[in-house]
Amino acid sequence: MTIETTQPHGVRIEQRRVLRTEVPGPRSRELHARKTAAVASGVGTTLPAYIARAAGGIAVDVDGNQLIDFGSGIAVTSVGNSAPRVVEAVQAQVEDFTHTCFMITPYEQYVAVAERLNELTPGDHAKRSALFNSGAEAVENAVKIARHYTGRTAIVAFDHAYHGRTNLTMALTAKNMPYKHKFGPFAGEIHRAPMAYPYRWPTGRATCADEAFEAFTTTVRVQVGAENVAAVIVEPIQGEGGFVVPAPGFLRKVAEWCAAEGILLIADEIQTGFCRTGDWFASTHEGIVPDLITTAKGLAGGLPLAAVTGRAEVMDAVHTGGLGGTYGGNPIACAAALAAIDTMQADDLCAAARRIESIMRPRLDALAAKYDQVGDVRGRGAMLAIEFAEPSSALASAVAAACHRAGLIVLTAGTFGNVLRFLPPLVIGEDLLSEGLDVLEAAMGEVL
Repeated sequence: MTIETTQPHGVRIEQRRVLRTEVPGPRSRELHARKTAAVASGVGTTLPAYIARAAGGIAVDVDGNQLIDFGSGIAVTSVGNSAPRVVEAVQAQVEDFTHTCFMITPYEQYVAVAERLNELTPGDHAKRSALFNSGAEAVENAVKIARHYTGRTAIVAFDHAYHGRTNLTMALTAKNMPYKHKFGPFAGEIHRAPMAYPYRWPTGRATCADEAFEAFTTTVRVQVGAENVAAVIVEPIQGEGGFVVPAPGFLRKVAEWCAAEGILLIADEIQTGFCRTGDWFASTHEGIVPDLITTAKGLAGGLPLAAVTGRAEVMDAVHTGGLGGTYGGNPIACAAALAAIDTMQADDLCAAARRIESIMRPRLDALAAKYDQVGDVRGRGAMLAIEFAEPSSALASAVAAACHRAGLIVLTAGTFGNVLRFLPPLVIGEDLLSEGLDVLEAAMGEVL
């Protein structure tokens, strides 16, 4: 695998951490003052180090600090920032045209992305795809499609789920603060079932899959009625909810039950998709073939693009004109997606994700063995997390802040805010990955 160190415009970014000022530095603080004065305060910032350039696993801020990136813009820049194939494709497309609206005068790039998605997503059945702008928009449209196809209205989601910030997707999302607080009332006919969360399951890991499945089916039958359910939506690994990997076998049981009840299964692979977990899609690890799958984040190398891909008979049930949007499947974003997928295939980024796990997981396990405050280490591929035992955000926030000061971008997550999650670019070099883990270890030593 070739590690990107030179941006297409010829500026070399050495793949190592460099601290020239405190983080954030004086230029970033100036920009943040402007941000505070100009941008709505509801738009938060995790680390106000303003980025000027980025490549591979390094982000360079306006003060010249080179930060190791363990966040990838929330699993978006899996192929690295300014990936050469992506930049070249985007530049070429901008020169041709930037927009026509696919619903007015279409173009090949949209069709080509749909073809690639139909080929890559799980299952060998006939498929169709529709393109949108964001993950939340993809989820909204998956729900529309499921309701239209089945003639039913109820949707079942899970505890700890995150599906977006629009009205409908807030209803699907489990966590109140900051996503839902005082934004209601929310869309109706949304119901919630327990998630098979091994670390937090009351009777332990061994019983989690069976008991959670029983609780799920009981909830649906008693509170909703299976005959009223259009779809069950689930993240194969929950993202914002804390990188919860469902107990082995749970999702297979859910999928089989849905099929028997005529309920569609929607896999939200917005964060898990495109090599992130060591396979193209996390559903494959679970042995499930969703009826509909939503994708975004890692799809287009940093440009806004999302999709719903599903069984042809389900997708084609919607009347002409029932799906779409002015910017959905923008030609520049489509060009970026085709180049990003080419990069994933050419550089075997599924194998890269597994290699990242082989380096990171032993180090994270060692930290868990060293510190009693660490309750769980989990994840797959380059989607890994540690959960602190105390259901409070204090420790995770303190460790993340220490990492940020030392030049390592990390993110927190979890229903209780007590999870540190790691999403390095899949092109990150092993030396840089190890250096980032050294910073994490030092930060935990400082805080714990």
